[in-house]
Amino acid sequence: MAKLNDPASTSAASSEMPQVIAKLVNRFDEQQATYMSGSYNETQVRRDFIDPFFKALGWDIDNENDYAEAYRDVIHEDMVLVGNAKKAPDYSFRIGGARKFFVEAKKPSVSISTDPKPAFQLRRYGWNAKLPLSIVTDFEEFAVYDCAHKPDEKDGPSQARLYYYKYTDYAKHWGEIASLFSKQSVMKGSFDRFAGSKKKGTTTVDEAFLAEIEEWRQWLVS
Repeated sequence: MAKLNDPASTSAASSEMPQVIAKLVNRFDEQQATYMSGSYNETQVRRDFIDPFFKALGWDIDNENDYAEAYRDVIHEDMVLVGNAKKAPDYSFRIGGARKFFVEAKKPSVSISTDPKPAFQLRRYGWNAKLPLSIVTDFEEFAVYDCAHKPDEKDGPSQARLYYYKYTDYAKHWGEIASLFSKQSVMKGSFDRFAGSKKKGTTTVDEAFLAEIEEWRQWLVS
């Protein structure tokens, strides 16, 4: 299934899909029944598909550069406070120690396109961490969400969804994915420019919290 919107930057739109991703796509296609079975778990899809996917986008997934912990590209099982609970997004992608986006992984038997739970989980992480965009993927599906809109558990899976791809779309749309989420594009500002273009008309987590306090105050004095 094709993208939903055009990215702000098309500088990498002509980029060809790397051979390593082509091999992953072929492998998934050939063994799809196995990967879509419930026995193929999230840890396996992360190691077999999602880690190499983002390595192909230039991220040092395993900290092979031996950066200090404060400056490594990717934090696995990062910590974000959601209400009073500590939650752990599967991946936190960073530049110079600053978070840019989360990636939440699911096993391929989970339907990202129809199940609202993965989208709500991801958007709640991104909203509370004040990140503009984040991704939920099982490699078979890849969905990008606008996290500047307050998530509601009643939201459907398409709410605030900016892009949706199937693994069979990667060859055609690799340039669009890379133009936003490759490390090089993030460092050159494409990610921030695109995120900035989405800010109009959104409500920040602080603004929403203050609005809730005002509602509580009005209720108490009524």
